[in-house]
Amino acid sequence: NLDQSWTDDLPPCEMCGVGTAPNCVYGPDGKGTQSHPNEDGHLRFRGEEGCFLYGVFNGYDGSRVASFASQCLTAELLLGQLNSSHTDNDVRRILTQAFDVVEKSYFETIDDALAEKAHLSNYLPHNELSSQSQKVQERLSQLEQEVSGGATAVVALILNNRVYIANVGTNRALLCKSSSDGQNQVLQIGRPHSTDNEEELQRLAALGVDSSRVRQAGQIAGQSSTRRLGDYRVKFNYTDIDLLSGAKSRPIIAEPEIQGSYSLDGVTGFLLLMSEGLISALESAHGPEQANQEVVAMVAAELAQQTSLEAVAQSVVERIKRLHHDVYVSGRQRSTYCSRHEDMTLLIRTLNYPPLDDGALTPTQGGRIYPVSVPYSNSQSTSKTSVTLSLVMPSQSTLTNGTNTASTLEEGTPTPGQSPTATLQSTNTQTQSSSSSSGDGSLFRQRGSQAAQPDETGRVPPYVDFSQFYRLWGSDHGDGQSTHGGLGPQ
Repeated sequence: NLDQSWTDDLPPCEMCGVGTAPNCVYGPDGKGTQSHPNEDGHLRFRGEEGCFLYGVFNGYDGSRVASFASQCLTAELLLGQLNSSHTDNDVRRILTQAFDVVEKSYFETIDDALAEKAHLSNYLPHNELSSQSQKVQERLSQLEQEVSGGATAVVALILNNRVYIANVGTNRALLCKSSSDGQNQVLQIGRPHSTDNEEELQRLAALGVDSSRVRQAGQIAGQSSTRRLGDYRVKFNYTDIDLLSGAKSRPIIAEPEIQGSYSLDGVTGFLLLMSEGLISALESAHGPEQANQEVVAMVAAELAQQTSLEAVAQSVVERIKRLHHDVYVSGRQRSTYCSRHEDMTLLIRTLNYPPLDDGALTPTQGGRIYPVSVPYSNSQSTSKTSVTLSLVMPSQSTLTNGTNTASTLEEGTPTPGQSPTATLQSTNTQTQSSSSSSGDGSLFRQRGSQAAQPDETGRVPPYVDFSQFYRLWGSDHGDGQSTHGGLGPQ
């Protein structure tokens, strides 16, 4: 069994943030409950010689395979196997071997349990009611829990300032680059190994599987992925699975598809690794067409506001969770797709980005402004009115044009305390997986001598006095009190 503690000695990568949210099933009242423990996993390590390793794992039927894979993969890649003299072909070979070792090592850990399971199944007494039979059944279900489950994985390796993406299954990698003319290019690296991937269907058909039935079913043994780590049912017992029973050899494989390398020299932007649950939640809520651009817009907006990458990643996950929930309770057309979501994980790795710890930008520093409507009503009038606040986005000169995206706010007004969803307008380029958008580059004029100076605590006075807004909000919501200490409604 793998010793879990040695990875503690590896330094985590500081240029990376991870956000997570557990799975959720909504009741008729819109309240959510978690249906199983979180099964996603991730890794983010800085190795020797400018080598970095990141991964997002989507586990199912338990978290065992996801956590084993993240441990074992790190051991196979960051203990001296890679160095800066390696060519692209070397790196691809080492990555492929590492996944092979993970798969084989995992099955070695459940070997004895599988053997015992097979042995007991053969000796099940015919009399189902005998106490011995019940004991055997109990032991079998205990063993089934120990051996069941699998995971999909997307892994990013950075070596010599070049990035490689290794993918097994249905998670996603996005590379967002911004160029000097203000263009943002969003590149989806690789295609998911799912039941609607043409190349995967051809691969299955060549093995004797009826690919049209697979496409129609949309799932194989409960999952949409055609490549997986672990999952003994589809690896060893596939002849018992109706859809796969015609296969001449093992149809569901753990071999990664490796894309790259892509040079990061002079690239400003970020790399995103997203678990299938995160992608599905966003696509269920808004449709798949603009999902990549929407995530990038949200990351860009949060990078402009938050002071740590962890906070950026967590805020984006919370936004997607809220979007998904709001579509469900809205009862609109897409709400039927949004009755539940799986575990969500988002990993963000910035590329040549300035540090975020300077605090949020103020308009005097330059930036693009987007209106944010906050609804409130005046109790004397029946018509609803709204105050427009501003969301400051960084300009090219402050952070990077990586966040200088032409965004339009989504229809509808967020309630106080909700962050808006910036939706990226984009024009598709030749490839399906790549799109770009450009900002208009307009910047704030410097305020010069009028710019507010920070006090001794480092804060500047607010640009907007909210006291009237909160008074009106309070009277409209029936508490009739002025707010305490200038704080808004809690």
